[in-house]
Amino acid sequence: MASRNTDYYKVLGVDRKASQDDIKKAYRKLARQHHPDLHPGDKAAEEKFKRISEAHDVLSDADKRKAYDRGGFAFPGGSPFGGSGQGTGGFEAGNFSDILSDLFGGAAEGVRNRGTRTKPAQEKGRDLETEVSLSFDQAVDGAQVPVSVATHAPCPTCRGSGARPGTEPIVCPICQGRGVESEGQGLFSISRPCHRCGGSGTVIETPCPTCGGEGRKRELKRYRVNIPPGVKDGSRIRLAGKGEAGMRGGLPGDLFVITRVQSSAVFEAKGDNLEVEVPITFAE
Repeated sequence: MASRNTDYYKVLGVDRKASQDDIKKAYRKLARQHHPDLHPGDKAAEEKFKRISEAHDVLSDADKRKAYDRGGFAFPGGSPFGGSGQGTGGFEAGNFSDILSDLFGGAAEGVRNRGTRTKPAQEKGRDLETEVSLSFDQAVDGAQVPVSVATHAPCPTCRGSGARPGTEPIVCPICQGRGVESEGQGLFSISRPCHRCGGSGTVIETPCPTCGGEGRKRELKRYRVNIPPGVKDGSRIRLAGKGEAGMRGGLPGDLFVITRVQSSAVFEAKGDNLEVEVPITFAE
């Protein structure tokens, strides 16, 4: 779970103005160094890998990164926009058009969407990517290889609901379950995600003690992946439903395994063929 006190930029060793490409490169470098498969049984390396993955999860997502940079990262039961006040407090700083863009994705449709929910209580989990290194022979013949990935998994205590066992989320008392609250008078009004429920329409009064109300927790997952014969460098192998767990019982994402094939000292791959150079004498 994200923490306001965690410096994700420091975790990845990048500047706060780092590009997405810089963030991706830093993540790949650190993930290779601290991957649990390289440090079997090392709990410190496993925790480090989880922090690296969590930092990448936030900074590689434009919306999450923007919220994190503003100091208002989404916490269970709160607003993903960091708002906690009433009235027009959300419009006191920054450019008004930027605020509208953040809230409505560039489309200020307050009047037309008034009274509708902006997003469901459940959210689908994100797709994940990881890389696996293959020898040339493994790529040619096929193989079964282990992969490890730090991801969000359904909370075992609340089974994904986010609420303490024996309790259930209640209808938000501020928006009455609509997920939005409106501001303005006369001809113009603006609808924005409810500051109390963050747009879900429900509130968890008694959060799960294990996941803090998120419905999922971060853990290390290990899988064995079947590599088909003849796989090429950079191929993507999809493991359906093995990505991040969804929020509050939402569907999980997928895991994509990217193959990195080592070169051979003898053969060279040319499309679907293998070539080899053999020195021969003039007589041969």
